[in-house]
Amino acid sequence: MIKNLGQMMKKAQEVQERMADMQARLDELKVDGVSGAGMVRVTLNGKGEMAALKIDPELLDGEEAEMVEDLIVAAHADAKAKVEEAVKKEMAEITGGLPLPEGFSLPI
Repeated sequence: MIKNLGQMMKKAQEVQERMADMQARLDELKVDGVSGAGMVRVTLNGKGEMAALKIDPELLDGEEAEMVEDLIVAAHADAKAKVEEAVKKEMAEITGGLPLPEGFSLPI
């Protein structure tokens, strides 16, 4: 029984180290979301925070503010979904495909 406890503790430490590595990779991750046929581009980091925003100058001609705002929201949603998928993939690699416990949330 002690041997199994030692193995469990070792495994838990390995998972903790792999989680720290994943966090470091997510800090460096950059994901682009686009909308309006590429006229709006949002870049998020691995935590889902907006790192950059690019708007095609053509959108800023005239009174198209509402459309631009909607496109920004759509591009952000696109990038956020891609970040969540990348995190899910990273977690699957760390956990060996085991599902996360119900209620477990990631830092995004």
